[in-house]
Amino acid sequence: MLFMVIESFRDNDMVPVYQRLREGGRSLPEGLEYVDSWVEANFSRCFQLMRCDDLRLIQAWILGWRDCGVTFEIVPVVTSAETRAVVAPYLEPPAIHPEEPAAG
Repeated sequence: MLFMVIESFRDNDMVPVYQRLREGGRSLPEGLEYVDSWVEANFSRCFQLMRCDDLRLIQAWILGWRDCGVTFEIVPVVTSAETRAVVAPYLEPPAIHPEEPAAG
């Protein structure tokens, strides 16, 4: 499963997190995969895409970072392609406009 982990930095200060990251890496437990991340321009939040099959792995990882002045929100997400496949059976067929010839 994919999870968007939203980190909020206390006082928009990500320096303690980046310091720890530089010194010790992400400290991911076995089975938790970091995919990618993005940081807001004002440094208030980081959005990390993580992959794992057991949410307890993310919980364990978060506990290891609780002393860095960051809080976490975990949002299960589904890729757009996977969502499109789920929604497709519920879509109406494309409308044919009178000015367009029907495909034949």
